[in-house]
Amino acid sequence: MKNNKKKILRVVFTYILLIGLALFFTFPFLWVLSTSFKGPENVFAWPPEWIPKKPTIENYVAVFKKVPMAKYFLNTFIITSLGVVFQVVLASLAAYPLARLKWKGKDLVFKFILLPMLIPMQGALIVNFITIIKLNLYNSYLGVVLPSAVTIFGIFLMRQHYLSVPAELEDAARIDGCNEFQVFWKISFPLVRPATSALAIFAFTAYWNSFLWPLIVLNSPDKYPVQVGLAQLSSAFEPNFRVASAAIVLVMVPILIFFYLTQKFFIEGYKGAILK
Repeated sequence: MKNNKKKILRVVFTYILLIGLALFFTFPFLWVLSTSFKGPENVFAWPPEWIPKKPTIENYVAVFKKVPMAKYFLNTFIITSLGVVFQVVLASLAAYPLARLKWKGKDLVFKFILLPMLIPMQGALIVNFITIIKLNLYNSYLGVVLPSAVTIFGIFLMRQHYLSVPAELEDAARIDGCNEFQVFWKISFPLVRPATSALAIFAFTAYWNSFLWPLIVLNSPDKYPVQVGLAQLSSAFEPNFRVASAAIVLVMVPILIFFYLTQKFFIEGYKGAILK
C-alpha cells in the first residue's frame, strides 16, 4: 500500500510539474493571441482581459495595410524551401561516409567537424558576409540560404541514425551489384526517414525565424522575409502592441501547422539521435 501511495504521489507531482511548465511556456503565446484581438480601449485594462469583451480583427487587417505581408510570406517560403532542401540533402550526403564507410581518420574528421559548434554564430558573420560579397550573392535568396545550407547539428543527427542501419542490408545490396551511391539512396537513406523529417522541422523553424542574417545580407525590402519585414511595423515613435501581436500570430501559424503535421517524425528522429 505504501509503495502504491508513493507511486501515485510521484505521478501526481509529475503531472502538476508538467502542467505548470506547459502553462509557463504557453503564457506568452496566449497573451499575444489575446492582445491581437483587443481594441485600443482594453490593451492596458486592469485586471487584464484574457478574453476580450469586444474581439476585433482590425489588428490583422492593419498588418496587411501597413506592410506587404503576402510578399514577405512568399519570400520566406522561397528561402525556407531552399534551406530545408539544402539541409536535408547535404547533411545526408555528408553524414553517410562518416557513419557507414570505412576509412582512416574518420572519427578524427568527425571531431573536427564538431569543433565549430564552440564558436558562436555571431563570430562567423564577418567571414560569411565577405564570402557572400565575393560570390556576388549579396541581396539574393541564395545569399541568405548558403551560409547555413548544411549545419553541424544536421550532420550529427543524420550520422547517429545511419549508425542504426544494419550492415547486412548494405552488404546484400553490394553483392547484388549496387554501387555505393545506390546503397546510400536505395537502402540507407529510406531507413533514416524519421531523422530527415526531424532535420526538416529544425531547418524550417530556423529559416522561418531567421532575422539577423537576412537583415545583413538583404538591402531590398522586396526580398525581406517576414521576420525582417515585421520589424518595420514597430518604431520608437509609434508603438502598436495590438498590430504587432497580430503579426506575431500570423508568423507563428505556419510553424505550428508544420510541426503538427510532422510531430510524429520529429519525436522519433530526436529520440533516435539521443539514444544512439
